[in-house]
Amino acid sequence: METTLLCLVGGVGIVVVALIASAIRIVPEYQRLVVFRLGRCVGEKGPGIVLLIPVVDRAARVDLREQVREIPHQTAITKDNAGISIDFIWYYKVLDPSESVLAVGNFESAAQGMATTTLRAILGSIILDEVLSEREHINSMLRTRLDEVTERWGVKVTNVEIREIIPPREIQESMNRQMTAERIRRAVVTESLGTKEAAITVAEGEKKSAILEAEGKKQAAVLEAEGQQKAQELKAAGYASALENIFAAAKEIDQKTMTLQYFDTLKEMGQGESTKYIFPMEFTSMIEKFVGKG
Repeated sequence: METTLLCLVGGVGIVVVALIASAIRIVPEYQRLVVFRLGRCVGEKGPGIVLLIPVVDRAARVDLREQVREIPHQTAITKDNAGISIDFIWYYKVLDPSESVLAVGNFESAAQGMATTTLRAILGSIILDEVLSEREHINSMLRTRLDEVTERWGVKVTNVEIREIIPPREIQESMNRQMTAERIRRAVVTESLGTKEAAITVAEGEKKSAILEAEGKKQAAVLEAEGQQKAQELKAAGYASALENIFAAAKEIDQKTMTLQYFDTLKEMGQGESTKYIFPMEFTSMIEKFVGKG
């Protein structure tokens, strides 16, 4: 009897502890508890310690952090009937925890299906070339359409990024040939531009060289003319200075000195072997007087 009573008390104690444990919830800062009391939503609780009524209350945890989900490769048909394989990732964040639980049964599964359907609809309205070149535009369109749907679920789609687009094999081969041709074209254009620029550079160099050579000859001729002019001026100045010196020295010579210089000159003239007739200056002066009288 006592053993049965002890087992009964122990069982009740375990049930009480379990009920107390289930009634106490610790909610992190990035989570909220959406509490249902007898099936009716009474709001969200947290963060911190949340007390629930055992058996009566039921709670659903909702993560408020930004989440990222991957959509695996999907096959889609473009507007020009080209089949492509494409995958992308999308980011979302729960803004209203209650609506994310009440408005949709399985949010992530619904959102993934909606993203796949929306992607195929968008790709079906554009041609392959635009799919390959307008990736940012497709990202923006996909994010806008997803956000319009998920907004009523209390969820905000923050970003969508296409990771890889795989066109058909024949399209890839055509693109590779086109890229090769484009590279060859760019190489030829680059080479021709280089040849053109080199020719222009050489021509400009020759032009500048000719101009510099002409300038050099011009400056040399000018310098030579200026040098000759200065030499003539210096030579004339030397003659003028010499004459001035001679004239100044002649002013200081008296008559006696001139007479002695005259006799020395007659003496030198008479030393030669040839026959000479010398008429003194006085004799010529006397003749001039007689001639003047006659």
